[in-house]
Amino acid sequence: MSRFLSACRGEAADCTPVWLNRQAGRYMPEYHALKGDTPSLEFFTTPELAARATLDAQRILGVDAAIVFADLLPMLVPMGLELDYRAGVGPVFGNPVRSAAAVERLAVPPAEEGTGYIAETIGRVLADLPGDLPLIGFAGAPFTLASYAIEGRGSRNYLHVKRMMYGAPEVWQALMDKLVDAVAGYVEFQIDSGVHAVQLFDSWVGCLSRADYDRYVGPSTRRLMKRIRGRVPVIYFGTGNGHLVVSMFGTGPDFLALDWRTPLAETWQRLGMPAVQGNMDPMALCADRATVAAHARRVLDEAGGRPGHIFNLGHGIVPETPVDNVKYLVDFVHETSRR
Repeated sequence: MSRFLSACRGEAADCTPVWLNRQAGRYMPEYHALKGDTPSLEFFTTPELAARATLDAQRILGVDAAIVFADLLPMLVPMGLELDYRAGVGPVFGNPVRSAAAVERLAVPPAEEGTGYIAETIGRVLADLPGDLPLIGFAGAPFTLASYAIEGRGSRNYLHVKRMMYGAPEVWQALMDKLVDAVAGYVEFQIDSGVHAVQLFDSWVGCLSRADYDRYVGPSTRRLMKRIRGRVPVIYFGTGNGHLVVSMFGTGPDFLALDWRTPLAETWQRLGMPAVQGNMDPMALCADRATVAAHARRVLDEAGGRPGHIFNLGHGIVPETPVDNVKYLVDFVHETSRR
């Protein structure tokens, strides 16, 4: 029985399961050897490469679940957005969505037509993943995808997003409606292809007040959750969002993954969730092993050995992280929590 899936149901396991956001990535030499000069968009959408990156990370780290190696944004390309990954900048859209006409032009093709590569990636991973280990699928949540599409790149103040939300709420809602349909189709396609759980990433949602989340985001996210819940566990994750956890859990995921600033035990108890995921500060992995152990123990102590805790970071592993520290963390969590 999978430790991870047992924890998703709030059941006890022999030790606390652990997997890590961005467990496959630029901090690993194997990742760089595999990627080489392959452009990022091609890397994410080439099943042979994406499957190998997924499997390498699980094998090297010994984590209790693999997560499909992909990115949040390529699913927007079949909708009509022009995506590029620029060195030193990150993802950039050449045609940001900032008008009613631009929203109207967005297509919502069936997931198997626009993102068929993800099914092949999942199939390749499942063929080689040890049978007792689950595979997690994922997607960006509608607000974060809308923010990328509108801003066109990373943002500090979300000017264009909030200008549309506040000044043209009908255009904003039309965009969110299309994204709910696109994300639902993409997630359902991953579930049909064999993933055992799904995590929704709302990486930018912390920029909102709770009132704005409840008005402009919550209803759309709730519609999405109704479409995708019930077949596999659905985890909802955001950052900088400690003030939003009540509203976010209220949209209907099975449970939340918490960022490192959010009190784990207090939030778990307050929301009455069957499980919780989190929430060590990923920067602690860039320090020495004593620091890694201290931070990991703090999270484990806060969870108190309660069934349903999935150990993870409060955000993703950064490129500067020593691989040996990540391996040490996984071993430490397993050994310290073993029942």
